[in-house]
Amino acid sequence: MQHFVLGTAGHVDHGKTSLIKALTGTDTDRLKEEKERGITIELGFASLALPCGHTLGIVDVPGHEKFIKHMVAGAAGIDLVLMVIAADEGIMPQTKEHLQICSLLGITTGLVALTKIDLVEKDWLELVRSEITDYLQDTFLAEAPIVPVSAVKETGIPELLAETDKIVSRLQEKNDDGIFRLPVDRIFTMKGFGTVVTGTLISDKIKVGEDVQILPENISTRIRGIQVHNQPTEEAFSGQRTALNLQGIDKATLARGNVLVRPQTLRPTKRLDVFFEYLASNTRKLKNRSLVRLHTGTTEIMTRIVLLNADELSPGEKSFAQLILADEDVVVAGDHFVLRSYSPVTTIGGGRILDPLPGKHKRKNKKILDDLQILQSGALPEKISVLLERAGFNGINVRSLAFRLGIHVKKIREALEKLFSDRQAILLSGDDTTALSSHLYAQLEDLLMKSLADYHQNNPLKEGISKEEL
Repeated sequence: MQHFVLGTAGHVDHGKTSLIKALTGTDTDRLKEEKERGITIELGFASLALPCGHTLGIVDVPGHEKFIKHMVAGAAGIDLVLMVIAADEGIMPQTKEHLQICSLLGITTGLVALTKIDLVEKDWLELVRSEITDYLQDTFLAEAPIVPVSAVKETGIPELLAETDKIVSRLQEKNDDGIFRLPVDRIFTMKGFGTVVTGTLISDKIKVGEDVQILPENISTRIRGIQVHNQPTEEAFSGQRTALNLQGIDKATLARGNVLVRPQTLRPTKRLDVFFEYLASNTRKLKNRSLVRLHTGTTEIMTRIVLLNADELSPGEKSFAQLILADEDVVVAGDHFVLRSYSPVTTIGGGRILDPLPGKHKRKNKKILDDLQILQSGALPEKISVLLERAGFNGINVRSLAFRLGIHVKKIREALEKLFSDRQAILLSGDDTTALSSHLYAQLEDLLMKSLADYHQNNPLKEGISKEEL
């Protein structure tokens, strides 16, 4: 069975948390300050059993502009969005920003809850509904149902549940790159159990007793226990909201933004090749090497953006770019990212990661730009060929190709076999198959033969050269 996560979105005080409580019976505001101020500050979590048989994980995000970075962390890994808009206020600034963020993160489906309908007259309600329909016309929510609700009077809750059920039952099976990843969004300690981390399991699955690595800190631990929807289980699957009890780990050593992976499957990075869209809503140009805030998964990292085919970007323009990170990040090719300006902090754009482990590039270099175009839209064998060239004489192994392309190892092996049969790649056997570009292999042979010829010319009385000297 496929597993899915719904995330809320919308302006502060539009009733997201109250609506989730009406739907699920769970109050997702946990903090004393949240109770006192009446607004969500941190991420909240709940689950919802649907008539179609799915149990939906729910992430409730804060709406206040000061907590947008928490919202982005919560939106990572969600499959559909519940956009919450209050009938007495209509579309507000964070309504717009949350919608932009969801779009940049690759979310393509959802529905709209028109809340607080008990506070307005019928004529006003229709006016606001019309405004929402017009605003959403050019967004991924253009065809989304708009459901009028009142969490206080529980009006429209059955209708909202029914519409959610319809959407979830139509959701397509997600691509799974086969690389177990769980970006951590919450850490706490349970008496008698120890440290627990939670997050959305991005791909693959995990079982009790398996060894895992915590990146980028490179801490090794073991899964002591698993809970999904507050129920203990032996195994968790891609798309599930998951709580993992970690063996022998102090809570103080962990932080939001850590990523749990299987040992030796992913590598932290401080440089990313990306395709970037600078939002049309921006009011000024973006200059090369601007300082920005990078959001991937549940992390926020200060970053320099190096534009590879332009000196600056006007609002609405797109570009290949290289991001130079102040701290290490853990990502896979194909992951979405969001960029926010350094100051004042607003969402300025986002895109997709093309190569999570590139070298440093020269700007406006045709070969580099052509390679990035292939990494963005080429066929899998073409993408592998680009990375084989980038790897040079050292070659690259299958697991690294899977990580750098965000593709399941099985598909990587199939593509490599085709490249080998087409004489475009040389495969070196071993514990983990390493591939080398045929073009570079030929260069290596030529270099080897030249070195031997030079040696014999300079040492005519010697029988040959030792392996170590060569």
